[in-house]
Amino acid sequence: QVQLVESGGGLVQAGGSLRLSCAASGRTVSGYSIAWFRQAPGKEREFVAAVSWSGDSTYYADSVKDRFTISRDNAKNTVYLQMNSLKPEDTAVHYCAARLFTTAQAMGVMALPYWGQGTQVTVSS
Repeated sequence: QVQLVESGGGLVQAGGSLRLSCAASGRTVSGYSIAWFRQAPGKEREFVAAVSWSGDSTYYADSVKDRFTISRDNAKNTVYLQMNSLKPEDTAVHYCAARLFTTAQAMGVMALPYWGQGTQVTVSS
């Protein structure tokens, strides 16, 4: 079983950048595909981005493509979400989630057994 802890959220002005981290413990993250989701108040949780367990494929929601980059450092047991050109509509609690040996694209539609507690991202206009 793997435990996930997100960090790096905060308050930023529109057009700014943040880098979120998802740190894994309990087991090595190397066999797990990792996805980021977000949930804004009053809205359903939505998929943001995912990276495969091997790191050789990524997948993004259309709303963040070309602005966000997901990457992983297995040596540090950490997955990152670099968020650039942030918009007020990016405001949400951001969560990372894990599943063993899953393609990046499938991470957006499959049941994911492991979740972090979330980190708040607030983008002011």
